[in-house]
Amino acid sequence: MLEAQDLAARRGTSQLYEGLSFSVRDGVALVVTGANGRGKTTLLRALAGLSEPAAGTIRLDGEAVRPFAAILRRAVAFAGHAAALKDELTARENLASLAALAGADPSPADIDAALDRVALGPKRSLPARVLYQGQRRRIGLARLALVRRRLWILDEPVTALDAEGTALLAGMLDAHLAGGGMAVAATHAPLAVDRSRIASLSLD
Repeated sequence: MLEAQDLAARRGTSQLYEGLSFSVRDGVALVVTGANGRGKTTLLRALAGLSEPAAGTIRLDGEAVRPFAAILRRAVAFAGHAAALKDELTARENLASLAALAGADPSPADIDAALDRVALGPKRSLPARVLYQGQRRRIGLARLALVRRRLWILDEPVTALDAEGTALLAGMLDAHLAGGGMAVAATHAPLAVDRSRIASLSLD
């Protein structure tokens, strides 16, 4: 279980939120909504262990965690706004690099299978600079499939995806939750997954 107790966040002299408490259990996706500037990305980065909350405690499986804690690195796959790709590398090379940064060492066959899963197999040898934004985002989806982590933290995961890409994301998320994984997603667009597995948190 992922738990947050009395979290607070500030930007400069502005208070984004305070006294924020919630929990996310295995098999559930917490969907975070709110107007721009309310602190959705700030919250996700704190949960992923990439920044320190202004106040409050984050626990994973009952253990209080701090930024960059080993337990978080082993558990979390974070997908931010940017695709984080190198334009000169191919789709295959970018995915291999992203996997290595996460501490994984997939085989070439595993990398190709992950790209096939997100319908990028025919594009695997193309440099990222020639890919459409939606195709670049699909490389990030392939990373989620390739780097197995219990907790997916997704910042606007539907951005730039077409209907097929959105359906791919929904199917992957459904399978992840059905397998006992957890997710926290900040999004303005609905996620077409099993509604019984969705919890909501509004920062408005």
